[in-house]
Amino acid sequence: MPKYTEHADFSFTLGGFIFHISNIGHGLIDYAIPNHNHSKNSYEIHYVTSGHGHAYINGGKYEILPGILYVTGPCVEHAQIPSPDKPICEYCIYLKIEGRSPCSDSAEKALVKHFRQTTFWVGTDSQNISSLLRELFSELANRHAGYFVYVESLLKQFVIKLLRNYECKPEIYNRTVSPGLIDNKYLTIEKCFLDEYTTLTLEDLAVRLGLSTRQTERLLKEHYGRTFLQKKMEARMSASILLLQNPKLTITQIAEKTGYSCVEHFSASFKRYYGQSASDYRKRTDS
Repeated sequence: MPKYTEHADFSFTLGGFIFHISNIGHGLIDYAIPNHNHSKNSYEIHYVTSGHGHAYINGGKYEILPGILYVTGPCVEHAQIPSPDKPICEYCIYLKIEGRSPCSDSAEKALVKHFRQTTFWVGTDSQNISSLLRELFSELANRHAGYFVYVESLLKQFVIKLLRNYECKPEIYNRTVSPGLIDNKYLTIEKCFLDEYTTLTLEDLAVRLGLSTRQTERLLKEHYGRTFLQKKMEARMSASILLLQNPKLTITQIAEKTGYSCVEHFSASFKRYYGQSASDYRKRTDS
């Protein structure tokens, strides 16, 4: 299985909007990704090449198999859990629609409108996206003359192929969104809460973003609808749900892994958040 690799910072224009790609990843995902969501105008696109698992999106459970393509856009709650014996190998592209540029092409404008309004899509790829993604990563690795322009043209083709997949409409969730942030702060925020939810402080996050703590709180409230403490609690509780599915872990061990100083504090927080005890939740899901 390949090691997970990442590339970033490409952009292209389509239909009068600027698409900024801040993360392009490829490789093995052998760990559970807790429930989380993205900020306004942000989209995460997954294409699975091998392995097996499940994605939990907006309360639904979807089987993840080779050839599956799925998109989660602004405010769509989602988690991904690979099978222990068949980890998921996937391509993942994270993009944000950041602003406007002149465009008189009505067909392009219609494409972008469709993209922006489809914030949740799951289906089997029908457009041979895998070959385009292989070419994309070959170009990223070799960096031939004009590679930057070529990569951006491939990414633009990728979005168009994605939209052609949408025409089958196997599963769509619509929501109208509007332009928002104009840089990569949203990606920093989401990675921090996914990877460092046990130790992250508001001050740490503010430093990473280059903002004051007040500006950071305002940004979180505006683009995620939550305060720092609410997002941290959300991240810890989402992780605890995944950990409870492992019968080898005790409630005390789960409390430690999610950053609680004692199991009593964890248990009280879990019950307030989910309306039932961690033990009851585990019994219900095991039955």
